[in-house]
Parts: sequence; C-alpha cells; structure tokens
Amino acid sequence: MSPHPPASDPLATPLSQVRGVGPNLLRKLAKIGLVSVEDALYTLPNRYEDRRQIRKIAQLQTGRQEVFLGEVLAAAETQTSRRGKRLYEVVVGDGTGQVVLKWFHFRKEWMRQRFPVGKRLLIVGEVKRFGPLREVHHPEVEFLEAGTDPEGLLAADPLNFGRILPVYPLTDGLSQKVARRIWKEIVDRFAPCSLSLLPKDLQRKRRLLPLAAALQQAHWPEGEVRLEDLENGCDAGRRTLVYDEFFFLELGLALKRRGVILEPGIPFTVHHRYTGPLAKLLPYRLTDAQRRVLGEIKRDLMAPHPMNRLVQGDVGSGKTIVALMAALLAIENGTQVAVVAPTEILAEQHYLQFHPWMEALGLNVALLTGSTPARRRREILQGVAEGSLPMLVGTHAVLQEGVDFSRLGLGIIDEQHRFGVRQRSVLRKKGVHPHVLVMTATPIPRTLSLTLFGDLALSVIDELPPGRSPIRTRVLVESARSQAYQHIHQELRAGRQAYIVYPLVEETEKSDLLAATEAAEYLAREVFPGRRVGLLHGKLRPEEKEGVMASFKAGEVQVLVATTVIEVGIDVPNATVMMVEHAERFGLAQLHQLRGRVGRGSAASVCLLIRSARCSEDGLRRLQVMAETSDGFRIAEADLEIRGPGEFLGTRQAGIPDFRVANLLRDGRVLEEAREDAFEMVERGDFLHNSDFSALRTELLKRWGTRLELANVG
Repeated sequence: MSPHPPASDPLATPLSQVRGVGPNLLRKLAKIGLVSVEDALYTLPNRYEDRRQIRKIAQLQTGRQEVFLGEVLAAAETQTSRRGKRLYEVVVGDGTGQVVLKWFHFRKEWMRQRFPVGKRLLIVGEVKRFGPLREVHHPEVEFLEAGTDPEGLLAADPLNFGRILPVYPLTDGLSQKVARRIWKEIVDRFAPCSLSLLPKDLQRKRRLLPLAAALQQAHWPEGEVRLEDLENGCDAGRRTLVYDEFFFLELGLALKRRGVILEPGIPFTVHHRYTGPLAKLLPYRLTDAQRRVLGEIKRDLMAPHPMNRLVQGDVGSGKTIVALMAALLAIENGTQVAVVAPTEILAEQHYLQFHPWMEALGLNVALLTGSTPARRRREILQGVAEGSLPMLVGTHAVLQEGVDFSRLGLGIIDEQHRFGVRQRSVLRKKGVHPHVLVMTATPIPRTLSLTLFGDLALSVIDELPPGRSPIRTRVLVESARSQAYQHIHQELRAGRQAYIVYPLVEETEKSDLLAATEAAEYLAREVFPGRRVGLLHGKLRPEEKEGVMASFKAGEVQVLVATTVIEVGIDVPNATVMMVEHAERFGLAQLHQLRGRVGRGSAASVCLLIRSARCSEDGLRRLQVMAETSDGFRIAEADLEIRGPGEFLGTRQAGIPDFRVANLLRDGRVLEEAREDAFEMVERGDFLHNSDFSALRTELLKRWGTRLELANVG
C-alpha cells in the first residue's frame, strides 16, 4: 500500500473509526493489509456477481454464479469415496429441473434441521455440471418462510441482492456479507473525499470519471455497466483508477529522465585506442544490430549529459562484446568502469569473459564479491581508489561503502530486472554523474519495461550472429531418458559436445533431485565410458571454473555436467545438445538462457527437457511454451502470464510499485496512454515551477517521492 496521507486527510482515517469495525474485525482486516480508509478504498473487488434477477433452474448456466429458487426434495449425508469421506447433499427443484447442493464440512444434526423436505430456499452459488447432474458446492442460502415473496426479499436486502455485487478478498472469519457491509459504509462516506487532481483536459481526452465516481462504480456498480466489462477490468471506473495510478508513476519517471538529461555529464571522445585493436582480435564481425546499438551508445557517451540506456538482447545476441566496447571507450577517456551483476555466478562469468580480452589489450580487471578474501579485497580497493584499476567487476559488493573510485565514468548493470531503481542510483553516486548502461538477456514485455525502465532510453539487439543454427526442443518424461542419452551418443560420435544440467550441486535429504556431482560420476562410469565428462558448479573457485570451461571449449571434455552456472556467458559452437534434468523446476527465462548455450555453430542443435512424472500444471505449461517457440519475447510474455509480475521479476523491486489497482498484463493500453500524457506534460518544461501543477507535484511526492528520488520536485 502507498504511504498514508497526512492526518488532515480524511482518507487517512483508521478503520477503527468506521462504524461496525470492532477490535476483532480490525485484526482480520489488518491480516489482508487494511489499516486505513484509503487502504480499503483502493482494495477493489476480486470479481463481481450478477444478482439482478432470479433464474429458473432450467435457465442456469454452468460455470456462472447464479441466483435461483428451489424447494428441498431430499436431504441426506452420503459417502463419496472408498476412504469413507462424507458429505451432505440436498436436492432442490422448481418444476423446471433439479440441482444438488453439496457441503463437504458440516454438522449432521444441524443440517438436518435446516433443510427439511418442502423448505423453500433462495440459493446463490457457482453452478457445476457432473454428467447429467448440476451441482452447487457450499452455496449461500436464504430460507423463505411460507408466503414470502422472493422479489420482496431481494428488494429488502440491497447489499446482497437485486444488483451487481462486489466480491472482496477475504481472510479467515470474514464473510462476504460482513465485508460488503463494511466496504459500503467506507465507500459511501469517504469516496466523495477523493479529489481528481488530473488536469480537466486530460480527463476529457481519456474519458475519465471524477475519482469519487470511479471509486463508487468500481465498488458498487450501478446503471448500464456490463458484468463482462467489470470482470475484464475495462469499465470506466476501474480504467480511471488504473490511469491515475500509472500517470503518477510515469510522471515521476519522466522527471527522472529529464533530471538525468539536465545534469552535466562527462562527454567522451572516440579515439579507438582500445576498441580498434579489440575489433581486430575478435574472431567474428559484429552484427548490424550490435553496430547500431554501439552507435547509439557512442552518441550518448559523447553528449554533455549522462547516458541512461537499457540494452535488451536475446540469448546469444552479443551484448557482452557491446558492453566491453562501451567500457573501453570509457577507459580510453581516462575514466574507470564498474560492472555489477546480481549474483556471484553472473559476476564471475563477466569477469571470465572480460579478463582475456582486457589482458590482451594490456589492461587490468578485478573481481569483487562477498567471498573475495580480505587481503585481495584491500588490494582491489586500493587500485580502484588510486585509478590504477580501470575496470571492477562484481556483485552488490561494488556498491558498498568503502569502494571509492578515482574517476568513475561508466557503470554497467547486468540483469537489471533483478535490481531495483535504487541500486542504479547508488552506482551513479560512486562518481560525478557517470554514464549508466543497463543490460538484460531476459526479454521484458513492453508493459514491464515502461514501469521498470521508464526513465531509460532503450536499445534492442534484435539479430543473432550469422551461422547460428535453429534449435529443436523436445520434452521427454524421465522414463524416456535413455532416448536422450542415445541422441547425445550420436552427436559425440559425430565429434560434437553436450551439456547436461541439474538443478542442485549436492543431494540433500529434503530433495529428490539428482545431484550434479553424483550424476557426473555415474554418467562417466555407466553412460559415457571412454568419454571425458567434466563437472561445473557454483562451489568451484573461479580459476577452477575457468579451467573446466577452457577444457570444454578446447574439446578435451566432451560432456559437461553443470548446474545453472552455465546459464550465461559460455560460447562453444561445437556443443549441439542441451539436456536439462528436472526441467519443470526451472523458470522459463532460465530454460531459455540454458537453451541459448547451444545452436551457436552451423550444426543442427537440440534441447532435451526431461520432466518428472509429478510435473505440476504450471510446469507443463512452461515446458509446452519452450517446445512451441524460441522467440524470447513470446517466452517472456508467457512467463509473465504464468507467474505474474512479482514472481517474473524474481525479487521485489526497490523503487518499483506494488500497484494497488493496475494490472500490467491487462492494462497495457492504459499504461501507454498515461505514459504519453505524463511525458508530454514534463516536456513542456514548466512542470516544476508552474503553480497550476502544484497539487500534482505534491501528490507525486506523496506517492513516489522517496522511491523515485524526487525530493527536488516539491
């Protein structure tokens, strides 16, 4: 939830001051994160139920929440399984058909008294169909006394019948009836206190409701609003609230972008002192896409304000060399470079990739992580402070206090989606307005890019190096593992090499996963005798990893057994098989990265995904996506759909919001509109000092001030 408004704001009213909310209910609401009136107002219904009319049983539709009348025809406790699980069934009818009501948790005597044969009921619930029978499980039931008019009952209870009703998120001991009563009280009393701060011309342009009306409609829809629009989140009320939320975020990002542009930077000049020799050392020509992106980076580096650019490129597109070229431009201008990755494994990979090229050019590079020995750490910090170390590669350790650069000119952040906005800011403070280059190999859907990287210019390396072969992907159950081994034997006989990847390094009591260390011994002894099997995992020292990789690259090791340390950075064109054990345990982005280790030469390559028999539904969906497409952006979209934004990003973003109302998957179009309008407003140039925008500036500070570092906006 967003920070609460000042005490003078009625929306800051604690829920304890709402009529009907006692200490017990207060504790239950706090469990779902509701403390103030504002929290409740912006916790919208999960879904809606149409209770505007009573249907005949013959009219009921399977899969929908329905309201219908029925008379009890029979009621009894029954046994449903050989294990003796019991349930209570009530058969109701209305002359047009019958429905079975079922309860799986019940007190037999109490149910018998409540549902005598002949009793008339008003029933609400989701209709399911099992063969010829229609059923409703744990329905809401109202009991009708003899002579009671059902339509009169609906009219007498407008909070629960006779309209489209909200269905709220609940916790133990909180029923929908109680929730609706509380939310109705809050919405009626406090929604009118919500003022629309967006300029009137924007409200007209985007057909937005006043904020108070939007809240009222989102909670208690009235008039001609369609249930389908409410369910899909495209009714005017919710769309207004989504736009409002996106607009203020994009306004903050637009100001951040403008602030960076207005800061004086270090304008570089291009000498080609190191980039020229590196181009000659490379065993290949850069692709057109690499050269285009490098050109965009060069233009930024030569400008008088700091670069703030995101380079996005699919697996194997060659981001690393582009980053190294940018680093060499900074170094030949007498400045230093910091390369930061989210994990030790990734940091080591970059170090191992940069190190040979830097050494060939006569330049030093060091690796700094949490496990760097104290003595080596002191040497590195001294070299960084004196300026004798032009490039430092590392983890968060690079961002810590005590790491002081002599003259930092360029910060490179890898896999930015696993870092927050604040880490970028910390890196920027290690120098005097240094340039910042952000890289990701995880294709990020546009809606996420506009919120995560809304303040960055975007470059996309959308071309793979020439000579790459397509990769065929097959999903096999573990009982078919021998087929995978046969394919690997076939490739080895043709002089090719293979990767076999496992999720864990060592077997643990809690896990049934095959351990990479034990598997390597078994494979060498039983499956590939006479072949050299190597082992690569995260617990090896950097020099040991370098040795194993070098042996594999040279063809001395034919089968490389590894954990996900090979997710990025290894380029062996002769490797044509990627076999992944327990593939369902990996995320889509990880599987896509692993698959990208093969197909780097001209020979046809295959990715074999071995799944367990107990694979979950989500696991099967992920593997199906991998088999169907190799398009990184399609995979990212599917990953986002399956896991949702929070899981997709891997870690909670410092500085990136938990949206209260907006949904990145559903509301992409509204996000684009809000971004366009916010950037247009900031580009006018007078936003920071025009009194017409003072209320907008105050609200922006309240919502995102500290998170987006906008303290100077007020």
